[in-house]
Amino acid sequence: MTRYTNSDRVFEFLKSQRRPLTAYEILDALQEDGMTAATTVYRALTKLIADRRVHRIESLNAYTVCCKPNHSETPVFEICDACGNVTEHVGTAITRDIAEVSSGSGFSPEHSIIEIRGLCRSCGVAQQSPP
Repeated sequence: MTRYTNSDRVFEFLKSQRRPLTAYEILDALQEDGMTAATTVYRALTKLIADRRVHRIESLNAYTVCCKPNHSETPVFEICDACGNVTEHVGTAITRDIAEVSSGSGFSPEHSIIEIRGLCRSCGVAQQSPP
């Protein structure tokens, strides 16, 4: 019998969500399931990030399930300022460019995430439509 861990519960909950959530939003939602401490959520998120199953979106201080688990490429997040939708993209060209820049300067990157803020297609179209 496989044990259902706190990391599993957090991961399954995040998978069911339509937007990234903060650790405290996750805690609030999972309290009925017996998860009562923020440290438990943070430990679960740390494990999920280490396992490359979840990303932390730095500017939102929120977490989202990875669109392509275990990828080594740098994730690129498009964050809509109007509706809050977040879309993840994974591309090898960006990863290659980051490695090249870092190599040229002698920098050794340990972690990189790119976040792009703006309007998604739906919100951009809505903003351009006359009332």
